[in-house]
Amino acid sequence: MKQVNLLLMSAAMTLAACGGTKDAGQAGAPLIERSDIKIEGKRMTPEALWAMGRIGGVAVSPDEKQIAYTVAYYSVPENKSNREVFVMNTDGTENKQITRTPWQENEVTWIKGGTKLAFLSNESGSSQLWEMNPDGSGRKQLTQYDGDLEGYSFSPDGKKLLFIAQVQTKQSTAEKYPDLPKATGIIVTDLMYKHWDEWVTGAPHPFVADFDGNGISNIKDILEGEPYESPMRPWGGIEQLAWSPAGDKVAYTCRKKTGLAYAISTNSDIYIYDLATQKTENITEENKGYDTNPQYSPDGKYIAWQSMERDGYEADLNRLFIMNLETGEKRFVSKAFESNVDGFLWNKDSKSIYFIGVWHGETQIYNIDLAANDKVTQLTDGMYDYASLALAGDKIIAARHSMSMGDEIYAVAATRSGDAFAEVKQLTFENKQIYDQLEMGKVEARWMKTTDGKQMLTWVIYPPQFDPNKKYPTLLFCEGGPQSPVSQFWSYRWNFQIMAANDYIIVAPNRRGLPGFGVEWNEAISGDYGGQCMKDYFTAIDEMAKEPFVDNDRLGCVGASFGGFSVYWLAGHHDKRFKAFIAHDGIFNMEMQYLETEEKWFANWDMGGAYWEKQNPVAQRTFANSPHQFVDKWDTPILCIHGEKDYRILANQAMAAFDAAVMRGIPAELLIYPDENHWVLKPQNGILWQRTYFEWLDKWLK
Repeated sequence: MKQVNLLLMSAAMTLAACGGTKDAGQAGAPLIERSDIKIEGKRMTPEALWAMGRIGGVAVSPDEKQIAYTVAYYSVPENKSNREVFVMNTDGTENKQITRTPWQENEVTWIKGGTKLAFLSNESGSSQLWEMNPDGSGRKQLTQYDGDLEGYSFSPDGKKLLFIAQVQTKQSTAEKYPDLPKATGIIVTDLMYKHWDEWVTGAPHPFVADFDGNGISNIKDILEGEPYESPMRPWGGIEQLAWSPAGDKVAYTCRKKTGLAYAISTNSDIYIYDLATQKTENITEENKGYDTNPQYSPDGKYIAWQSMERDGYEADLNRLFIMNLETGEKRFVSKAFESNVDGFLWNKDSKSIYFIGVWHGETQIYNIDLAANDKVTQLTDGMYDYASLALAGDKIIAARHSMSMGDEIYAVAATRSGDAFAEVKQLTFENKQIYDQLEMGKVEARWMKTTDGKQMLTWVIYPPQFDPNKKYPTLLFCEGGPQSPVSQFWSYRWNFQIMAANDYIIVAPNRRGLPGFGVEWNEAISGDYGGQCMKDYFTAIDEMAKEPFVDNDRLGCVGASFGGFSVYWLAGHHDKRFKAFIAHDGIFNMEMQYLETEEKWFANWDMGGAYWEKQNPVAQRTFANSPHQFVDKWDTPILCIHGEKDYRILANQAMAAFDAAVMRGIPAELLIYPDENHWVLKPQNGILWQRTYFEWLDKWLK
């Protein structure tokens, strides 16, 4: 009954948000109250997770008195989502939902001096730019572009529009053979024919157009005739483009390579396009790694961007650079912070920069004082991850989440007072009615001594109402990336609180090869997938197994991506520690992965080279440690999960692992999604994932 009730609740809530009520589309139309959501048993369920609203982008009004933001709602029965727009004062008061439509409203911004809100909507059948009043009335379509707008930014004076749209860069089969219009074959002549979850036929380009307040004209493709991407797939958006304060130039991120050259290189650059002369300048040509996400200083004297030093290493230290636009001098300003700059924002006075970065398993807000030898000051503290930054008066508006709560919006004082960290105030309470009905498990930080004498931070998450006198089944969580931090992240699939709610203890180590513990720690995994990082996993689970409340006869091991590789590898090396494994989108056969994956730079760097390089000791060590080489030692039940639209790690990896287990006589199960990529994004598939996950664990560990 509990699942049915929550499914119906999720449907009703989303139906109202999507315009399912009689007054849909009118500002002020009734929406089902969040207090109507009832959860039995105070334990997190998959349905409760999918009932939660998910906060998106935030925009501060020009007068800094209001904040607009979006929230996505999901319907499990309808198997779809919808995104709506909210507006509140910058102190969190007068929070109102201003859209209730069956369409997606995305990327909301303030325009026309704050009198209007611009947003992307698919109301007309494609993603176009619209505007409305701050109360949701007066909706008006501003663009009628032949194609979807994927992102946009108005010039500072509001007279021009910069937007992203796809252009065709590859000839289709039907164009080559017009007499075969129904042929489905794809003719491939070079690499990068697939990327992430799509067959590549085009590229996103930045366009500039005149804007008269009602529509656009004189559209110009900045990369006209060039087959390159800007922004770059698969993650890049409007943050990879930037207007100069004078509105006469556009800075953009681009890797001007195609085919094999693209597939083996991360060497992107920051280009500056002059609207008057239509000339382009590369300002980072000397740097051979990633250069991304340019931002001009408010006074127009500097430009800042994120930069990695080495070509082919996508997990290199992500540094913050600035350039004096008059002298051309460049400076590495985040040198005092030995971790990645994950996002940044200029202060209004152009004398300092705020940024977010992970250190010791937490992502905090920092400030770099450019006038004080680039001094770095930490503004926030606590077991949280901050994300996204905007300024409103003397406050920073940021999203924040933890292992116990999804994103909400907070106001953070822009400066510290003495030794105290900045004052923080929560502004939104999107899912309060759900959280108030749930009992969350305790999250604890433990430092453990590794086999090589280092100290490793491990997060331990306990079940609600944890009783130290009982014995609990315990799960080792293996992180993906492989160089993604085990910080205070919140996931709607790999959610530690739902695992804890099912009476499992979770052990989540920041093993070797993760950022936030210095460059040496982060880089220790490259070319050594079967080395110290695996010893670190054993350290974490063996240390916890000493606790009297951990049942050593009921240990499980789970993970996705590199975490899935870890599961497959540990299955052949665990010496009977574990009683159940779950691998999602993992690498099973590294020789095949080297050839199958699309971004060859990743495989080249992480694996140390190609498997046919017989004189390359790093590469030979890598491929000798491929999990498929140790199937003869598999002895433990395993569940393999994969999406067939995952072109980073192909689904045949999971199929091969499953087949190998069955042929060895080992209990195994395979969950394949024909329509999912490296993640599971559809609501019903998400519910299926959780049910299958816990059914498997419960079968072998309870």
